[in-house]
Amino acid sequence: MKRSEFLKIVGGTIVASQLPQILNAKSIAANRSTLSTTSSASAQRGEVTPNIKLDIRPLTIAAGAEKPFSALHISDSHLTRVFEWESDRKKELAAHRQRIFPWAEHYLDAHIRYAAERDMMLLHTGDLIDFVSEANLEFIKEQIGVNNVFASAGNHEYSQFVGEAKEDAAYKAQSYDKVQAAYTNNLTLASQIVNGVNFVAIDDVYYNFTEQQMTQMEQEVKRGLPIIMMCHVPLYTPRHCEYGLKQTKGLAAYLTGAPLEITSKYKEYPNLAPDQKWRNRSVQQRADKPTLDFIAWLKAQSQLKAILCGHCHYFFEERFSPSAMQYTVAAGYSGSGYAIKFV
Repeated sequence: MKRSEFLKIVGGTIVASQLPQILNAKSIAANRSTLSTTSSASAQRGEVTPNIKLDIRPLTIAAGAEKPFSALHISDSHLTRVFEWESDRKKELAAHRQRIFPWAEHYLDAHIRYAAERDMMLLHTGDLIDFVSEANLEFIKEQIGVNNVFASAGNHEYSQFVGEAKEDAAYKAQSYDKVQAAYTNNLTLASQIVNGVNFVAIDDVYYNFTEQQMTQMEQEVKRGLPIIMMCHVPLYTPRHCEYGLKQTKGLAAYLTGAPLEITSKYKEYPNLAPDQKWRNRSVQQRADKPTLDFIAWLKAQSQLKAILCGHCHYFFEERFSPSAMQYTVAAGYSGSGYAIKFV
């Protein structure tokens, strides 16, 4: 659909009351509709919706599970809800970002249906929301608890107005407590054991790991269980880095832990004021020592069986270590996902 056609349909600002409702597992059990039809809530309002076609790719991971089980891995849903009573600036942001992700909720609806109808865990590796708003946070608080979701954070989980400020620990702290309250698992690092497999969700949203996370991860390894690590930003691997740089024409690879000799050559924006140099990807994505130490240590952990991540909005698979592959899933807002069987 052309942007002009979309704007004629939605009429500008998108508010929560105008968006489709996501069905939870209970409602799916009561009303199982096909994935190719429109969302039931939006159909009742007579809204024009896309023909939902998911790009779900099968994957089998030998994780040492006590018995086989399945999960749907998705990422980068980029929900853009806002209440009518939120600030004008927030509503303007929502209207702008909704044009970029017009069918995000419809695809999340389809993903939730897909997982529920197949009795699958739902694994989300960040950017479930596009920015912090009361409507976005209320929505995910309602949905995550009833839909068996285990999640890692993305950079947009803490984004207040998308690119308006330097994103670092201080910036994250401004909204961390509010965002954390909407999720059922800890967003810095959390563990969930399923059939003898330890899923560890860890925050690397600003291209770094901390010494505290290293200590926590060491404790997870001491449990002696096979580990599936979930994070938002993929960790550096050579082929992925080369591919990412080609995709962005040298701007950045968008990977955590890329060597300094690579990040220092990222293209820079000309004519930036000194206090705006942080906008250069070479600054944003520069790996510090704790990050490089963490990745070097992680490569040596034989209990690590896979890394699941997103962020790049395209599929990519590459070996990370002797024991683990890294699987980068494409964008959830366009219907992508991995249907994973853990054996």
